[in-house]
Amino acid sequence: MQTGAITSYMDVAQITLYAFWAFFAVLILYLRREDKREGYPLISTDVPGRRVEGIPPVPSPKTFLMADGSIRLAPRPETPGPLGARPVAMSPGAPLQPIGDPMLEGMGPAAYAHRPDEPDLAFDDGLPKIVPLRAAPDFFLASEDPDPRGMKVFGADRIAAGVVTDAWIDRSEVVVRYLEVELTGHLGHSHVLLPMNFADIDAKHRRITVPALLAADFAAVPNLQRPDIVTFLEEDRIMAYYGGGQLYATPGRLGPML
Repeated sequence: MQTGAITSYMDVAQITLYAFWAFFAVLILYLRREDKREGYPLISTDVPGRRVEGIPPVPSPKTFLMADGSIRLAPRPETPGPLGARPVAMSPGAPLQPIGDPMLEGMGPAAYAHRPDEPDLAFDDGLPKIVPLRAAPDFFLASEDPDPRGMKVFGADRIAAGVVTDAWIDRSEVVVRYLEVELTGHLGHSHVLLPMNFADIDAKHRRITVPALLAADFAAVPNLQRPDIVTFLEEDRIMAYYGGGQLYATPGRLGPML
């Protein structure tokens, strides 16, 4: 055999194929390992304290330097809190039934992530992105769109819950994220946020309907620590409360559609 005549006794095409298969298998393992930086390890509900990682295991934490100089770890260290639900049966994997107020227990559609309890900041000036119009004098509502301020807010039961007093805008995306509602009557006089995607605005009759909640449910919407700032955690809890109302606001929503 002549020197260098590798193709005389080896199938280069087949070796290339095997090398590709090996590379692809390693790539899948790598990607599967990296996607476990969020949501893992799982905590078993049938054996308290048992960690479920699967194959491949959860990777070691990676450090991310944020634009504001803070540091984030992924996966981040977390201490599991008490489970606000109990299984409906003894079999493994049985559905969980929330205990107490299902819209506040963080289960099912009302689940939320324990994100940092600090506001999202704009990249250009380092100030909070989502603020009410009263704190952002350079922004205004377009005259072509209905101004929700002053509109009454009704729950799915057609009972008035409050009045819109302000709109919260995203200064980076230049969109309205929330409406601030002042509760009235027996609900007290506190202020709560209403996400725009849960608001049905009737511009002609100047009223807003929220199908996700009953009027009385507005009293338990998670409050803000500061009147002009909303944090990551507060946003998640507020969205989870309205999302939970889609299923738990009335007993009839728990059953099948047909």
